[in-house]
Amino acid sequence: MQNFKQKILSQYQIVLQDKIDIYQDLINSLTEDAQNDAKSSAGDKHETTLSKLHIEQEKIANKLKEAIEQQAILSKLDMEQVTDNVVLGSLVKTNHLTVFVCTALPKITVDNQAVFAISPQSPLGIQLMHKTINSEFPVNNVIYKILEII
Repeated sequence: MQNFKQKILSQYQIVLQDKIDIYQDLINSLTEDAQNDAKSSAGDKHETTLSKLHIEQEKIANKLKEAIEQQAILSKLDMEQVTDNVVLGSLVKTNHLTVFVCTALPKITVDNQAVFAISPQSPLGIQLMHKTINSEFPVNNVIYKILEII
């Protein structure tokens, strides 16, 4: 099962690296657009365009920063750690779904099994943290039971 957990981590690392690459490409493209616009424009229209490009660049820079922070969280996880209770980095199988407690990331499928990466600060993450196998708890009117902690 540790191998399954490692596959999940590897796939999430790829997802994040792809996001980071896309955001960096977008920022570079916007920077080029701003430089090209500066060479060919003048006046109010030019200022408005530059302002819009700058705002867009800031939004993407914030997304890039978030992806880099998520990547840092993943890189610090101890994948060999074995515990009886849910901690950061645990892979938890419940009666409803399989979750990887790390940071909020999109659902992925590994070995034909759906996996959700959740933050320990999410509603489900808060309920899961420090619980043990066979613990039950409600989240949004659904009763979850921990079947396995990897």
